Formats: sequence, C-alpha cells, structure tokens
Amino acid sequence: MEKKNMQKVVMTGMFAALSYVVFTFLQIKIPLPGGDATSIHLGNAVCVLGALILGGVWGGIGGAVGMTIGDLLDPVYVVYAPKTFILKFCIGLITGLVAHKIGKIDETNDTKKAAKWTVIASVCGLGFNVIFDPLFGYFYKRVILGKAAAEVTLAWNITATSINAVTSVIVATAVYLALRPALKKSNLLHNA
Repeated sequence: MEKKNMQKVVMTGMFAALSYVVFTFLQIKIPLPGGDATSIHLGNAVCVLGALILGGVWGGIGGAVGMTIGDLLDPVYVVYAPKTFILKFCIGLITGLVAHKIGKIDETNDTKKAAKWTVIASVCGLGFNVIFDPLFGYFYKRVILGKAAAEVTLAWNITATSINAVTSVIVATAVYLALRPALKKSNLLHNA
C-alpha cells in the first residue's frame, strides 16, 4: 500500500509539472481591456488526464497545483491564482468521480465502455469549467478585485473557456485511450 501511495504522489507531481509547462509555455494569450487577459491552452487537458489516470483527488491536485503556479508566476494572472486552484481541482474531482465511481473505467476490460465513459467524464469535468470559470471569474473580478471591466471580458472568457474545453476533451481522451493499455498492464491505473 505504501508503494501505491508513493506512486500517486510522484505521478501527481508529474501532472502538476506537466500542467504548468503546458499552461505556461503552450498558451495563446489574448490581451483584454484593463490589463487583463485570457488564453487558449491545454492545461485543462492535463488536469483531466491526471484525473482519468490517478482519480479525481490526485488528478485534481496535480492540475490545480500546476496551473496555480503558472498563475503565480505570471504578473497578469497572479491575482487569479485562488480561483484557478479551486476550479481546476473541481475539474479533476468531477472527471474522476464520473470516470471511476460511475463509469468504472479502471475496472472494465471493455474498450468501448472505457472510451464512452472517458468522453463522458471529460465532458462533465470540462462542462463544469465552461459554466463556472467565466461565472466565478466574473464575480471574482467584480466583487473581490473591483474591476469594472468584468462585463467586457466575460464574453472573451466564455469563448476561450469553451475552446479550451473542446480541445481538452479531444486531447485528454485521445491520450488516455492511447496510454490505457500500457497503464493497465503496468498496474498504474487508479484503483480506489
């Protein structure tokens, strides 16, 4: 049991590093009024992939930590770090819950069932983000940061979040399904 926990901690760190790199260095930043910005990135795909492989809690922590560090090291995004941590952790939790508790993708040998529940879980986790990232972001900017430009940036945030969600579902699903046979053979899929 000790070895399994150590593997999860190490893999969570790997997903945190990967989500940081993908979010920070492979993003298309879109400047917005008031010195704000949004971006097109695949950081959420890494968070979802982590939840599919490690389970919701560990995958959510990996994605949340990595992208939060990315926010903390970027002067434009530094004020959004708390929001990022909460939302990315929730993406992982929801994806993991649907994939492992409902779809039981780690227990099935049926490839079609695993593929179906991988897509459903990814859509659920990222669907949450499409709704709550712009909504939470709007209130965060308006109430906590007092930014009057919250209304102006809302449409841009919805668009960027939607693009990120669609591309992340495709990428996370494709990568997970490609890795799944090797992970299953190596006994590295989430088990409890």
